[in-house]
Amino acid sequence: MASARPEDARDAAGLTAASDLGALRDHIGDCHRCALGDTRTQLVFGVGDPDARLMFVGEAPGKNEDLRGEPFVGAAGKLLDELLESIGLARSQVYIANILKCRPPGNRDPLPPEMASCTPFLARQIELIGPKVIATLGNFATRYVLDTQRPISAVRGRLFRAEGRAVVPIFHPAAALYDASKRDVLFDDFRRLKVVLDRAEDGTLQVPEQADGRLAPEPDGAAGHDAPHIAGRPSGDG
Repeated sequence: MASARPEDARDAAGLTAASDLGALRDHIGDCHRCALGDTRTQLVFGVGDPDARLMFVGEAPGKNEDLRGEPFVGAAGKLLDELLESIGLARSQVYIANILKCRPPGNRDPLPPEMASCTPFLARQIELIGPKVIATLGNFATRYVLDTQRPISAVRGRLFRAEGRAVVPIFHPAAALYDASKRDVLFDDFRRLKVVLDRAEDGTLQVPEQADGRLAPEPDGAAGHDAPHIAGRPSGDG
């Protein structure tokens, strides 16, 4: 996972001292560490089970998230709920967070300085939650967590290791709102994700040391096909 630290030493110390998610949220405060603090409506910290087995990492809040202060509450969020239900999970049983805590104006892509300011908070969230499996949604989340420049289309459907955790890259749900062919791909990948999660819990999951193995085993009914990549951010919903 790519490393990024706040520039101010006291800020870094406060980040390390945050012993739970509530303390971390308090530490972030009314954040203006980057320019997004001047344009957002609400900071979107994250939501879900603080002891979740499975954590989802998206890109950034969109318009609906910015208004409500919660990730994935728009159309892509409804699809995410449907995907979770398809593998017997509810939103309350997982944790959902984003690379950025504030909405970029016009839902543009995150900028490097914004990511450098914000990703230390995500890294601390991951440490505090301690999920067995992380599912990265889309390009920016996948590139950060896996410390890679490869696009989601090149790594989707594979099982990776990042700092000892299993990582499963998946298309952002918003991609299916613009390309209906990705809907079946998403449901396939969530079936695989369920297999990974189950095996991580019972101790039978083998995560490749070099982190580039085909995601296996294939669950019954999984087509295992890739879909073409959509460049850039698929929507303002995350």
